[in-house]
Amino acid sequence: MTGIQIAMGLVAAGALTATLPATAQEIPKVLEIGSSAPDFSLKGIDGKTYTLSSFADAKVLCLIFTCNHCPDSVAAAGRIEGVYEDYKDKGVQVVTVNGNNANSLRPDELGYSPYTDSFEEMSLFAKDYGWTFPYLYDGEKQELVSACGGQSTPHVFIFDQDRKLRYTGRMDDAQRNPGAVDKSYIRDALDAVLAGEEVKEKVTRSFGCSTKWLFKVGDVAKDQKNWESKEVTLEEMDEALAKKIRANATNNIRLVNFWSTTCGPCIIEFPDLVETYRRFQNREVEFISITMDPADKKASAEKFLKGKHAALADANVKSLKADGRTSNNYIWTGGNPDKVADAIDPEWTGALPDTVILAPGGEILWRHSGALDIVEMRKALIKALEGRP
Repeated sequence: MTGIQIAMGLVAAGALTATLPATAQEIPKVLEIGSSAPDFSLKGIDGKTYTLSSFADAKVLCLIFTCNHCPDSVAAAGRIEGVYEDYKDKGVQVVTVNGNNANSLRPDELGYSPYTDSFEEMSLFAKDYGWTFPYLYDGEKQELVSACGGQSTPHVFIFDQDRKLRYTGRMDDAQRNPGAVDKSYIRDALDAVLAGEEVKEKVTRSFGCSTKWLFKVGDVAKDQKNWESKEVTLEEMDEALAKKIRANATNNIRLVNFWSTTCGPCIIEFPDLVETYRRFQNREVEFISITMDPADKKASAEKFLKGKHAALADANVKSLKADGRTSNNYIWTGGNPDKVADAIDPEWTGALPDTVILAPGGEILWRHSGALDIVEMRKALIKALEGRP
């Protein structure tokens, strides 16, 4: 079951009514300087449960609310590890906390990382960035992020040896630059606290993606309902259209998938492809599915596509029209299947499923034959987008 389905079920059942804030105006305020560190009991990606007392030996406790999906958090991930490595022998304990509720994220908020903010994917994110410090999950009840008033990701809270808050705000002025920075508020604050001095800038704004509070689950259900109301079409494809698809005269990165209703792996992975498209819909990404079912099976293929809600994103309507096309789903009707293979992916052996990522102008940036590792495919999409001028 996907996070979207879970969120819809919770809303339908009214299970969250008693615990969710009624409006966005009820978002907790940022903890004031001088306040005591809130206690907590949270599970880490290592399977251990951590409390405030777990870090009693640290001279300084540096809590950073972050997550797996936010581009600001993604850009800061390497710098967080850098802070940990530089200060761990000075008595500083860095602890990262994912305070986001994974079911409160719409798919279109997930276009900058291959991961959601679920607990299960936190370990994958941490592994990618070589994190060697605790990464805790607070997304289920959001008790610690609420107590601290974590507004965005990342949001830093630095507590001294008496566990009094000495600094809160952003890490630095890097924004979404993953490299080195000229101004690091987190390092300045840590240096001051370790030296027993006052922090010069005690409070800064924490710029980044907003915390995904529990009450936002309703937005996810609304977005799902809107997507399911979109029209799904299936058009015929001949050799000329196949060549146009490959030429890619648009400015979009194209994700092209060859599939069939009789192909087990195709059926299994197709919902992930649709969700991937929805995640990247507000970036310059277009999803094109091509079924290799016989032409006389068009009706059954179209029924499958509608059942999987393989619709066209609003952001692609203009570029599709400019490209002279009417759908993002096609069935090959051009006779010899070698023609569509030669037109789009000459290295394709014919085995289904087959997936390619096309750059504007038609260069194949990535290809995979067989069942997809959806995370690796999303990483390839991100790489393609980041490599653009």
